[in-house]
Amino acid sequence: MIAAPFPPLPLSAPAPPRDAALWAAAQDLEAAFLAEMLAAAGFGAARDSFGGGVGEEQFASFLRREQAGAMVQSGGIGLAETLYEALKETRTQDG
Repeated sequence: MIAAPFPPLPLSAPAPPRDAALWAAAQDLEAAFLAEMLAAAGFGAARDSFGGGVGEEQFASFLRREQAGAMVQSGGIGLAETLYEALKETRTQDG
Protein backbone atom coordinates (compact mmCIF):
# COMPACT_ATOMS: atom_id res chain seq x y z
CA MET A 1 0.00 0.00 0.00
CA ILE A 2 1.31 3.46 -0.89
CA ALA A 3 0.94 6.12 1.77
CA ALA A 4 0.15 9.71 0.86
CA PRO A 5 3.08 12.05 1.59
CA PHE A 6 0.82 14.58 3.30
CA PRO A 7 -2.46 14.17 5.15
CA PRO A 8 -5.48 15.56 3.31
CA LEU A 9 -6.35 19.15 4.07
CA PRO A 10 -9.52 19.71 6.08
CA LEU A 11 -12.43 21.15 4.19
CA SER A 12 -12.79 24.84 4.89
CA ALA A 13 -16.08 26.47 5.65
CA PRO A 14 -17.64 28.32 2.73
CA ALA A 15 -16.95 32.02 2.65
CA PRO A 16 -19.79 34.17 3.97
CA PRO A 17 -21.84 35.90 1.26
CA ARG A 18 -20.64 39.34 0.26
CA ASP A 19 -22.68 42.50 0.30
CA ALA A 20 -23.18 42.99 -3.45
CA ALA A 21 -23.30 46.79 -3.34
CA LEU A 22 -20.10 47.05 -1.27
CA TRP A 23 -18.31 44.51 -3.46
CA ALA A 24 -19.30 46.40 -6.63
CA ALA A 25 -18.08 49.68 -5.10
CA ALA A 26 -14.77 48.08 -4.09
CA GLN A 27 -14.27 46.65 -7.58
CA ASP A 28 -15.10 50.02 -9.13
CA LEU A 29 -12.54 51.74 -6.90
CA GLU A 30 -9.89 49.17 -7.86
CA ALA A 31 -10.70 49.67 -11.55
CA ALA A 32 -10.37 53.45 -11.18
CA PHE A 33 -7.02 53.00 -9.45
CA LEU A 34 -5.76 50.63 -12.14
CA ALA A 35 -6.94 52.99 -14.90
CA GLU A 36 -4.88 55.79 -13.35
CA MET A 37 -1.87 53.50 -13.08
CA LEU A 38 -2.26 52.50 -16.73
CA ALA A 39 -2.42 56.18 -17.69
CA ALA A 40 0.74 56.91 -15.70
CA ALA A 41 2.46 54.01 -17.44
CA GLY A 42 1.55 55.47 -20.84
CA PHE A 43 -1.02 52.85 -21.82
CA GLY A 44 -3.31 54.25 -24.49
CA ALA A 45 -1.12 57.29 -25.17
CA ALA A 46 -1.27 58.60 -28.72
CA ARG A 47 1.51 57.34 -30.96
CA ASP A 48 2.62 58.76 -34.27
CA SER A 49 2.82 55.29 -35.79
CA PHE A 50 -0.87 54.57 -35.14
CA GLY A 51 -2.11 57.86 -36.56
CA GLY A 52 -5.26 58.23 -34.46
CA GLY A 53 -4.76 61.93 -33.92
CA VAL A 54 -6.97 63.91 -31.57
CA GLY A 55 -9.70 61.24 -31.57
CA GLU A 56 -7.26 58.69 -30.28
CA GLU A 57 -6.33 61.00 -27.40
CA GLN A 58 -9.99 61.70 -26.59
CA PHE A 59 -10.99 58.04 -26.29
CA ALA A 60 -7.83 56.64 -24.67
CA SER A 61 -9.36 57.04 -21.19
CA PHE A 62 -12.27 54.79 -22.20
CA LEU A 63 -9.84 52.13 -23.36
CA ARG A 64 -7.87 52.35 -20.11
CA ARG A 65 -11.05 52.14 -18.03
CA GLU A 66 -12.28 49.05 -19.89
CA GLN A 67 -8.86 47.41 -19.64
CA ALA A 68 -8.76 48.13 -15.90
CA GLY A 69 -12.27 46.71 -15.49
CA ALA A 70 -11.23 43.52 -17.28
CA MET A 71 -8.20 43.26 -15.03
CA VAL A 72 -10.42 43.53 -11.94
CA GLN A 73 -12.86 40.93 -13.27
CA SER A 74 -10.01 38.47 -13.77
CA GLY A 75 -8.70 38.88 -10.24
CA GLY A 76 -7.05 42.28 -10.25
CA ILE A 77 -4.32 43.03 -7.76
CA GLY A 78 -6.32 42.27 -4.62
CA LEU A 79 -7.13 45.87 -3.85
CA ALA A 80 -10.89 45.29 -4.15
CA GLU A 81 -10.78 42.73 -1.33
CA THR A 82 -8.97 45.17 0.97
CA LEU A 83 -11.35 47.98 0.05
CA TYR A 84 -14.37 45.72 0.58
CA GLU A 85 -13.22 44.79 4.08
CA ALA A 86 -12.62 48.46 4.92
CA LEU A 87 -16.03 49.48 3.56
CA LYS A 88 -17.71 46.64 5.44
CA GLU A 89 -16.01 47.67 8.69
CA THR A 90 -17.07 51.29 8.17
CA ARG A 91 -20.64 50.23 7.54
CA THR A 92 -20.79 48.14 10.74
CA GLN A 93 -19.33 51.01 12.79
CA ASP A 94 -21.89 53.49 11.44
CA GLY A 95 -24.92 51.51 12.27
